Amino acid sequence: MEAFLKGKKRKLDTSSYSTPDDEDDEPTDVKLAMLSSLHPDFSQEALLEALLAHDGSVKAAAASLIDAVPAPVKKPHSSGVVGSQTSLKLYASRATGDSTSPKKAKMLSKKGATLHLYDPDDIAEHTPCSIVHNFLPSDVANDLLREMLDESKSFEKITFKLFDNVVSSPHTSTFYVETDLELHNQKYEYFYNGAKLTDVRKITPQLLRVKPLVQEGVNKEIEKRINTKYTGGQKLKFQSSDVWKPNAAFVNCYTGPQENVGYHSDQLTYLGPRAVIGSLSLGVAREFRVRRVVPKASDDNNKENADAEGQIAIHLPHNSLLVMHAEMQEEWKHSIAPAQAIDPHPIAGNRRINITYRDYKPSLHPKFTPRCKCGIPAVLKVVQKRKDNWGKYFWMCHRGYVPEKENCSFFQWAEFDDDGNPSWDAARYKRGIRPNTRALRRHNTAIHQQDPVSHD
Repeated sequence: MEAFLKGKKRKLDTSSYSTPDDEDDEPTDVKLAMLSSLHPDFSQEALLEALLAHDGSVKAAAASLIDAVPAPVKKPHSSGVVGSQTSLKLYASRATGDSTSPKKAKMLSKKGATLHLYDPDDIAEHTPCSIVHNFLPSDVANDLLREMLDESKSFEKITFKLFDNVVSSPHTSTFYVETDLELHNQKYEYFYNGAKLTDVRKITPQLLRVKPLVQEGVNKEIEKRINTKYTGGQKLKFQSSDVWKPNAAFVNCYTGPQENVGYHSDQLTYLGPRAVIGSLSLGVAREFRVRRVVPKASDDNNKENADAEGQIAIHLPHNSLLVMHAEMQEEWKHSIAPAQAIDPHPIAGNRRINITYRDYKPSLHPKFTPRCKCGIPAVLKVVQKRKDNWGKYFWMCHRGYVPEKENCSFFQWAEFDDDGNPSWDAARYKRGIRPNTRALRRHNTAIHQQDPVSHD
């Protein structure tokens, strides 16, 4: 949801996209909007494939489509959204000659191509995700779906600025919290991309009913991931050692096959580093795509290919729980791709409801996090573009995503302990005491002076 809250104000000038670094600053959704305005006869899927084939360059992708002929929309014999697949472990066995060692198999996705995965073992092996099919009892899943379908009638499309015009997100959404205090805080204290949320709601009975089941399911998957996928059976550095406890939920509604969300990473500002997110899908099955973020070398003559491993599509049927694990937001990007056709759901029709349960950290409440020079709480980000400082966290201003506003120059490196706790005094925030702002400001200034801006 955060990816659509606000967009940078840009003029439609091809000189703005003269370098790959400039283009990398724009989310995939904005790039698709640019391409769509230049080539309106092409489908969103075709435009996305053109972007992937040209390493995310709008200028190169637009040029490649000038003499191309839009492909006619084909009516497939079946929608292909829900299907079955022989496990990739068969291919792994043939490739390694050892049927007991599927981990030795090489990644089967290729540049410019999409690898479709259905089997939970394959998804856990080749992506930063795990999936549980038929997660809830069927009656519980259907009750939640009906409640959210009714709620979604009043969901809103998030608007952002693009080329001096107000553009709406291609799906609707809203945000749920449990208590009146949390509702007040989210409306008046939290900021997303430099702006406050206007539509925040109290959690519904069915969302509250399902929450403990999601908490239990996600924690099981976290433990399984640590024991089977991480070196030495140890959690990742900066990953929290606490039990994952969701206290907020973003709910999205996708109506019809063309409503989508482009490639993005979820914001870490209030979740902290190595965040885990539990994503529950209800209604129509859709395709969830992921691709690895590959950093560029410092030498511009030796750039890595951001699409070196292609993209992977995970099919999300009704009543499936997808867990985005601790390596997801820092090292991968994800999207919901547009589809040519969908299989209608008996209750939801052509709609998909997606509920992402999140664990907001008390230590990262806006009253504790650094504030930029314009007075807005800074946003937490991680270096993804270049090998220099790869994986290092920093705080920066995000005011430029608000229409008619510009970013200030605020920047500082972020410091966390091995469990992802911020550098300020943990004991103080646990007692509800605001940190010494003067001391924190001196601390922030010292860090900034020691390590100047070099995150790009």
